[in-house]
Amino acid sequence: MSAPPNRAPRPPGIWTIAGSLGRRQYWMFAALGLFSPLLLWGVLAASGLIDPVFLPSPAMVARRVLTWLTEDDLLADTGISIYRVSAGFLLSAVLALPLGLLIGSFRPVAAMLEPLTDFIRYMPAVAFIPLIMLWVGIDESAKISVIFIGTFFQMLLMVAEDVRRTPRAQIEAAHTMGATRYEIIKLVLLPSAKPALLDTLRVTMGWAWTYLVVAELVAANSGLGYSILKAQRFLKTDTIFAGIILIGLIGLVMDQGFRWLHRRLFPWAQARA
Repeated sequence: MSAPPNRAPRPPGIWTIAGSLGRRQYWMFAALGLFSPLLLWGVLAASGLIDPVFLPSPAMVARRVLTWLTEDDLLADTGISIYRVSAGFLLSAVLALPLGLLIGSFRPVAAMLEPLTDFIRYMPAVAFIPLIMLWVGIDESAKISVIFIGTFFQMLLMVAEDVRRTPRAQIEAAHTMGATRYEIIKLVLLPSAKPALLDTLRVTMGWAWTYLVVAELVAANSGLGYSILKAQRFLKTDTIFAGIILIGLIGLVMDQGFRWLHRRLFPWAQARA
């Protein structure tokens, strides 16, 4: 009986587990994911089954954005919200990166700080608002403090975990070659963790934006979150939708910026993934 002819293996398709997509295929699926909800929203709004007070049409929201831009100072609201989120995020990063590096490097530091961080990170940031108003006041520093509390403790633990993922063999090899603790941190731990650290910053930037509306509860009179809260009182649903969509668009731009930076700084990590 003759052996079956050898068949050339099929090239992996786009639905292969852990497969890959070409750039055109990626953007095709991305557009499908982004515009399908918009299309469904438009169909539901046009059907008349839902009162516009509860679900305004995309056209109504677009008109509200235009009015907000030309008459109600949208650029100022956007700018102050970006400032608050960026300041809270940067303050978190400045403190979390070195502390997380120490926690991930030294067991005594981890034993001292991790349980405390785990304890605090489950406390909702909104619960700290009365204390923040007592300790800091009601100016911009209070709003930045809310975003800081909402992101710092999560970021700290994620940074520590990124550092711990450094292969043990690399650390042992550095020990064998006589490297000092400082040299191991500088030449082994940091280079190994950098791609994951940038991803951690990208994820926690998204969390920072989710705390914007909470932060602008503190005696604000401007900002996207404040505008959403003010619109809620008067059932201006088009403004609520417009504010939420604008926050999402700004976050998407920032997220893509982090992804672009990751590709530029760590192309080898992209190839490995």
